[in-house]
Amino acid sequence: MKTIAEIMGRVSIPLLTPFHDDGGVNYDALAELVDFVIVKGHCDSVILTGTTGEFHTMDDTERHRVWKAGLQAAGSRVPMVAGVGAASTRSTLRHVRAAEEMGFDVAMCVLPYYAHPTQQGIEQHFRAVAGATSLPVLVYNLPLFTGVNMEPGTLQRLARDVPNIRGIKDEAGIHPTQATAYALHTPPGFSIYCGDDTMVLQVLPQRGVGAVSGGSHVIGRHLKAMIAAYFDNDNQTASRIYFRLTPFFLSLCQNNRVNPVPILRGACEMASGIPIGPPRLPLLPITHDEREVIRPILESLSLSPK
Repeated sequence: MKTIAEIMGRVSIPLLTPFHDDGGVNYDALAELVDFVIVKGHCDSVILTGTTGEFHTMDDTERHRVWKAGLQAAGSRVPMVAGVGAASTRSTLRHVRAAEEMGFDVAMCVLPYYAHPTQQGIEQHFRAVAGATSLPVLVYNLPLFTGVNMEPGTLQRLARDVPNIRGIKDEAGIHPTQATAYALHTPPGFSIYCGDDTMVLQVLPQRGVGAVSGGSHVIGRHLKAMIAAYFDNDNQTASRIYFRLTPFFLSLCQNNRVNPVPILRGACEMASGIPIGPPRLPLLPITHDEREVIRPILESLSLSPK
């Protein structure tokens, strides 16, 4: 039985969903973007309809059409991960069953949001989701957005009792040492990913295996080089790359934006030439001034990662 890290690799991109100006999905640009991140070597695997892909704005039909288009564009070049999370368990079960039928390699499931379930409710939710599929399940912990946290004891019971729950993506910024608690409460083959671009180098020593990185649309080669340097025990190089990338990460949250997706969309469009388009309301698109802040940062990162 493969670990999730053996399937997804060290860097997985939660793909942006390109939109037209009227808010409809730009499926041609979606295919271009899948091809771009794979050909440029920015990732080891691709996640469709994660938070960065604005899954929470999509109905079921639209989400599944994005999956089909993304799978077709990727072919068999990289492992593919489906973001199956929803506010209700019933909806999540529909999505995870559809993901398996379509041929995804992993199902990534965010904690149920808005309802603020108890830890017992969260545990029952994930037992139901994992029981509905044979796919490996990657728990997605994002307390900043969902309002609930996967406590280490809850994860311990799931990892012990449910064979296909094999990893977690943790946002890490709110609880910077929680990865250590997860490591202490799960078996050695349980994969711990950092889901916060600014915290990757801090999570790796906590038995982290890599990153689920939205920023890797733009800086994936650099992030892969940083992680490779860490695992090669070249901490000087890893640190040097980290400090090169930090201005880019900080620029994604200009003007007190909590959600980095709008500026990331603009940065990706600038770097790739692909029409990513604006986010869906209530998120507002990148402004002219924000573009001008990020432009010289992107120019500086056009150099070799090392």
